[in-house]
Amino acid sequence: MRLRLGSITFSILALELTLIRWMSQQIRVFAYFNNLLLIAAFLGIGVGAALSRYSKPLIRLFLPSLFLLAIVLRFAQPLGLMFLSFPDRAISMWGAEGLKADETFAENTVLIALLFCWVAWLFVCLGARLAELFEQLPPLRAYSIDLAGSLLGVIAAVSLAAVGTSPPWWIAAAALPVLLWHSRGWPSAVAFAGAVVFAALSIESAQFSPYNRIDVQHTAGREYVLSANRDQHQYIRDFTASHSEDAALYELPFQAPKRHETALVVGAGTGNDVAAALRSGYQHVDAVEIDPVIHAIGERLHPERPYSDPRVRSVITDARIFVDSTHATYDAVCFGLLDSHSMFSSMSTLRLDNYVYTTEALRNAWKHVREGGVMSISFLVFKQPFVAARMTRNLREATGTEPLVVRNRSGQTYVFLCGKGKDVPLVMRAAAFTPVALDTNIRPSTDDWPFLYIRPDTFPKGYVVVLAIVLTIALIAVRAAYGAGFYSRRRFDVALFLFGAAFLLIETRSVTNLSLLFGSTWIVNAAVFAGVLIVAFAANAAVQRREVGLVAPMVLLLLALAADYALTPSDLAAWGLAFARTAGVILNVLPIGFAGILFSTLLRRSPDPVASLGSNLIGAVAGGVAEYASMIFGLRVMVIVAAVIYIAGFAVGRRQSLV
Repeated sequence: MRLRLGSITFSILALELTLIRWMSQQIRVFAYFNNLLLIAAFLGIGVGAALSRYSKPLIRLFLPSLFLLAIVLRFAQPLGLMFLSFPDRAISMWGAEGLKADETFAENTVLIALLFCWVAWLFVCLGARLAELFEQLPPLRAYSIDLAGSLLGVIAAVSLAAVGTSPPWWIAAAALPVLLWHSRGWPSAVAFAGAVVFAALSIESAQFSPYNRIDVQHTAGREYVLSANRDQHQYIRDFTASHSEDAALYELPFQAPKRHETALVVGAGTGNDVAAALRSGYQHVDAVEIDPVIHAIGERLHPERPYSDPRVRSVITDARIFVDSTHATYDAVCFGLLDSHSMFSSMSTLRLDNYVYTTEALRNAWKHVREGGVMSISFLVFKQPFVAARMTRNLREATGTEPLVVRNRSGQTYVFLCGKGKDVPLVMRAAAFTPVALDTNIRPSTDDWPFLYIRPDTFPKGYVVVLAIVLTIALIAVRAAYGAGFYSRRRFDVALFLFGAAFLLIETRSVTNLSLLFGSTWIVNAAVFAGVLIVAFAANAAVQRREVGLVAPMVLLLLALAADYALTPSDLAAWGLAFARTAGVILNVLPIGFAGILFSTLLRRSPDPVASLGSNLIGAVAGGVAEYASMIFGLRVMVIVAAVIYIAGFAVGRRQSLV
């Protein structure tokens, strides 16, 4: 029994992470609506929890349903799904801003909704089996096994990503426990094999890193084009004997400083910026790149061999964490074209690289620029001048200087330059390029509001429509699964529903805060996800030994949330990185721990623990939708929202306990 329960939660967590990653590579719109898949998983499990009496037929449908989804994902491009447009003008989406000639908004929205329902259906099948097994054990013991299986699922999925495996391995790892212990027989075996085969067929010639699907195409001459997660990311080019505008644009950040001794390249990629620094005569170059596979491709394919030069020191880590932790200073600090428009946190709506360009991040980088030196950002603005305006505003706020902004003839690539010292001849160095005057009356991006790509003064109607459809689907599905109890609260646990919504908000906050302190590397994100499960496991174990009631953990939770709201990662960093990391872990662990005690206490008291667990997961759906409000109000406000929801849940839970 314990093995079967642990194995099904293993599959649930491994499949969540697999689909978030694989679907975002095969259907690009999900990379911009990333937590939609997480919401679908929560909804499916929550609805499935009310259908435990149908668990046997539902679990037999899981592998065939996964097989069919694998076929769709394999043929996403010919089906017109891979680059499906999502025309919300409020958000800049790489290659997806406008409808194509044969598309309509309604059609694309329906397709997104159908794919959402398909993913939710997979988790309905798994959730029903989870509920059947859960109700056969005491609730807190079952919950401990649930958390342990989930933790192993996270470890397995992240380990497979870390060693560069491809989609068939991810699918096999997530689905194999279902085949072995829950849905045996030749139809399930055939469906399992089919899902793995079509996942393998989707690889083509790609390579996989912990962050990206990477495709490299050899073009005419000696040039290569590298795509990250299906989006064109960078060219690998030889500018050794070139006098082209592109070569000059790469060299501009390194020609502008007075001295050409030391340089830092943030987002070094395959090495174009590093090669430009070497051509400009720099004696030492620190090249920081988060993706080890992209760096290795540059080592192998770049014709100038910049990473083989003894003057270059390569560092594989998160860009921001390197800047925050180094004590070195440089003549040139160059933010290369590191934006892939594809790197997201699987726990939030945020592109990870948003945090590289916030005013706080740029202010920290400015500290490492020597007198007479230059900090620069090279950025592919494409057709979104408001992004350039926001970048200019960020730099002005961070450095206290007026950036010089130039662009190439096509108007797509911009270079932003800030010189430290009055005698840095930026204008003279940049004379060959078109200067750009921008209206910078725009909201800057900060650690609290890091949304570089949100267009000003535009209502996000596309997002609102999709989220409204998601909520409608959720209401219909929950009403169908829980019946009249959804409204009468005979089966639907309102208190744990509210706790689920609030918990997702504080969990997302923890992921964000700890990523700012430790970096957005795969190992940090894995440690954070695993840490959440470990803290929840410890809280559940504590309640198993001794119930402490609701009042004390609720008061402590509110105090912990108040501290989290008051002390930002930047505030902590002022006391030194070691202190900031220690304090950050404590500040972000405490709310999760106290929330876990509250959850386990109410689960223990529940007359229907399975329905309560399902209600909690459906609450996470509401929390996932509420998280999008941070795009308007900022991230810290979500802590207040979570506290208010917890207070409401506490009031309902107390009343339920006294009845």
